[in-house]
Amino acid sequence: MNDAAPEYGLWFLVVINSAIFIIFALSFFKPKTTRDWRSFGAFSAFLVALFSEMYGFPLTIYFLSGWLQSRYPEVDWFSHDAGHLVEMMLGWKANPHFGPFHLLSFILIGSGFWLIAAAWRVLHAAQQRGALAVSGPYARVRHPQYVGFMLIMLGFLFQWPTLLTLAMFPVLVWMYVRLARQEEREAQVQFGAAYAAYARRVPGFVPWPANWSGEPAR
Repeated sequence: MNDAAPEYGLWFLVVINSAIFIIFALSFFKPKTTRDWRSFGAFSAFLVALFSEMYGFPLTIYFLSGWLQSRYPEVDWFSHDAGHLVEMMLGWKANPHFGPFHLLSFILIGSGFWLIAAAWRVLHAAQQRGALAVSGPYARVRHPQYVGFMLIMLGFLFQWPTLLTLAMFPVLVWMYVRLARQEEREAQVQFGAAYAAYARRVPGFVPWPANWSGEPAR
C-alpha cells in the first residue's frame, strides 16, 4: 500500500459517491408513497454499504485476505484495484477499470438508470390520466422500475463485489418482488379486468421474446 496515497479510509469519497448516486437515482425514481420511499431507502443502503467498502474500510478483503493471499500470492490485495475481485481472481493483468466485468457493470448500471427514468415518465403520465401504464417499458415488463434497481445493484456486484452487498442483493430482490405483488393487488382492485388482461400478456420482471416486437400491450 502506498503510504503517500492512502488506498482506503477515504470516507469523504464514501459520502460524496453515495450522495451522487442516491441523488441521481432520486431524480429518476421520484418516490411519493411510503412504499416508494421504503424501496428507495433499501437501494440507498446498498449503495452506502458498497462505497463504504470501496473507499472506506475493505471488510471483504480483510475477511478473505488469508485465503486470497495464499491462492493468489502475486496480487497486492490491499491495493485499491484489488477490490475488483472478479478481474483479479481471473488474472486480469491490465487496468481492472477496463476489465470485461467492469465494462459489463457499466452497461448494467446505465441500463438500470435508463429503465427507471423511462418507466417513471410513462407511469407519471398514466397516473395524471388515472389510467393503467402499458406503454414504453411497461409494454415489456410490469415492474420496470424495480427491474432497473436490480440491474444497477447487479452491475455494482460485477464491478466491486463485497460480502455485505452479496448478502443484501437477494434480500432486496425479494423485497422488490414482494412490493411488486402488493402493487399488483392494488392495481387489480383499481383497474379490474383491464389489469388482469394486461398481466396475462406482460411478464412481471423478465420480458418474454413475444414482447420484443415493440407493440405495446392493449
